Amino acid sequence: MILAVLYCLLWSFQTSAGHFPRACVSSKNLMEKECCPPWSGDGSPCGQLSGRGSCQNILLSNAPLGPQFPFTGVDDRESWPSIFYNRTCQCSGNFTGFDCGNCKFGFWGPNCTDRRLLVRRNIFDLSAPEKDKFFAYLTLAKHTISSDYVIPIGTYGQMKNGSTPMFSDINIYDLFVWIHYYVSMDALLGGSEIWRDIDFAHEAPAFLPWHRLFLLRWEQEIQKLTGDENFTIPYWDWRDAEKCDICTDEYMGGQHPANPNLLSPASFFSSWQIICSRLEEYNSHQSLCNGMPEGPLRRNPGNHDKSRTPRLPSSADVEFCLSLTQYESGSMDKTANFSFRNTLEGFASPLTGIADASQSSMHNALHIYMNGTMSQVQGSANDPIFLLHHAFVDSIFEQWLRRHHPLQEVYPEANAPIGHNRESYMVPFIPLYRNGDFFISSKDLGYDYSYLQDSGSDSFQDYIKSYLEQAGRIWSWLLGAAMVGAALTALLAGLVSLLCGHKRKQLAEERQPLLMEKEDYHNLLYQSHL
Repeated sequence: MILAVLYCLLWSFQTSAGHFPRACVSSKNLMEKECCPPWSGDGSPCGQLSGRGSCQNILLSNAPLGPQFPFTGVDDRESWPSIFYNRTCQCSGNFTGFDCGNCKFGFWGPNCTDRRLLVRRNIFDLSAPEKDKFFAYLTLAKHTISSDYVIPIGTYGQMKNGSTPMFSDINIYDLFVWIHYYVSMDALLGGSEIWRDIDFAHEAPAFLPWHRLFLLRWEQEIQKLTGDENFTIPYWDWRDAEKCDICTDEYMGGQHPANPNLLSPASFFSSWQIICSRLEEYNSHQSLCNGMPEGPLRRNPGNHDKSRTPRLPSSADVEFCLSLTQYESGSMDKTANFSFRNTLEGFASPLTGIADASQSSMHNALHIYMNGTMSQVQGSANDPIFLLHHAFVDSIFEQWLRRHHPLQEVYPEANAPIGHNRESYMVPFIPLYRNGDFFISSKDLGYDYSYLQDSGSDSFQDYIKSYLEQAGRIWSWLLGAAMVGAALTALLAGLVSLLCGHKRKQLAEERQPLLMEKEDYHNLLYQSHL
């Protein structure tokens, strides 16, 4: 009953966010390569009359890329979004949005001056009404056509360089499914040729920042759609799970009694249709996913390839990931060793940190374990478990940021795979966001996790621990410096003793200042080196 009531109450709201603004897909916009629509508040482009922003040229990073994609000028996502636009709204202050009509993450109010902090909670901590409301929001998003955004159903070349626009409507939930497909699809090289070793959101440094933005945008648009300003995505804490404990009809859907690959008819999501799952078909036709239904949601948790993924991640696996001090390393792809990102993503062992192509662990393990729609990268966001899973992955990323306190410069500036450098714009978002912009604490973006809020003392210990780890790495240097300091001190003491030998019978109190100076010298030496 509550689902039906909420569905009726919320049906009147229609909005969305994600890819190509509907206001920017005319042949004029595409030919002129400009996306600077008027803000509804004052009718001026980018809300310029109200001081919200202005239409400006896009400045692209020229930092060198890694060798993984050896082509240029063949993929619409290269140097995003320059194939489609070279002028967009550049917003001022705390304003953002394709027309500067929204507030930056963490800000609220008519002038975007109010700070706020929302909390993402464990799905098992939600009350029955809260849980049902979450499912109602998902259903509403699945049945509401976006009024703000459309998806391209052809490449820029197939659109004859913009003179023949090819775009289609899509519902809000599937818009984000399409975004995840588009960012990870194979490169279409023409004819029957494709290039598989390309992904703008996986297997490289941007994996965690990109999915952080993805969840924030999804969350923000549900808030707009429903008018529920306090909505947050719940997370599923899968540490030490022996089975999929959210795969029940009470939560994300149990198994169909007659076909274990389908969801139970009693599930909230049993009637959902998926999109963007026929990858080989798109590749063979050199076409894009057009957002049309392609069959039911599939899931058969636990009946997967156990030689590749023998178990779900443990608490010890997570702790090992958090102990890794390097965010990225080596080639900065799925072969990277001792990389926090690569280990958490699941391409390196959570026991050793060494890349292992034969195993899928951590984040990847959950996708493989679900054994269905969620196990295919491009179409995985069709399954709503995707949201809960990635919210928890993001919380582990947040723990690592709080433990190690990295500067933004720790995120690679250059030589990462295409689309993954620090200053690269994230595909396929408009308005534009850089990878490095989300290599910061979630609190600076306006949200936190319930299980991290009560860990103040742990955070302090982690803070001290990070410094002790740094001290450990330079211990040999500290020891050498201390030995040199001791030798200099001994030499100084000898000279003083030689020059002042005739005063050795002075009172001990008269010699005390010299002892204090030596002690202070040692303290100063230790502090300066540390």
